[in-house]
Amino acid sequence: MIFKNKLLDNQDQFRMHYTDPEFHLNMLNRFLALLPPSPREYVVVSIGTDRSTGDALGPLVGSLFSEKKPRHISIYGTLDNPVHAVNLQDYLHQIETSYRHPFIIAIDACLGKQHSVGKIIAGKGPIKPGAALNKPLPAIGDAHLTGVVNVSGFMEYAVLQNTRLQIVMAMAKLIADLLDDVDQRLTYRKRMPAVVSTTI
Repeated sequence: MIFKNKLLDNQDQFRMHYTDPEFHLNMLNRFLALLPPSPREYVVVSIGTDRSTGDALGPLVGSLFSEKKPRHISIYGTLDNPVHAVNLQDYLHQIETSYRHPFIIAIDACLGKQHSVGKIIAGKGPIKPGAALNKPLPAIGDAHLTGVVNVSGFMEYAVLQNTRLQIVMAMAKLIADLLDDVDQRLTYRKRMPAVVSTTI
């Protein structure tokens, strides 16, 4: 299913190209600043499908991050069990009923201008996935990480289908590593939600 992300709040965003040698440290610091100081239950929702190369960023991130066995972050959306337009609302309902006060990190691919291709965007607030469906999809996320995988504006279905797997895979690995570092900085007491720690 095709997703075109509309970032709901263009403020409070930080962008870096995935090839930047300082990516991990700088993006980690910026992303940690978006997380709440009080304990929350952390949930990653990786949106997309492996049926389209350009839209596979989310499921790839979900699968790669799952392999790292996170201790404090729950994951929805993998290659085996993707979260996409058809089941997004069902998963959101499941999260709402399974967690008391979750902090949701939304992951998705998006299309953008030529000079933005390859950039990963960390932002505060939700994204608004949109698909080639007649029904609107809900906004999702207290924070988000999106990857600009290709150029928007013309024949976007074909653009997503012809996006290079190399760029999608490279960005997915970086985002999964970033989330793993976030998970390692979370700490919690028994039966309590997690809270960000400044040291590991």
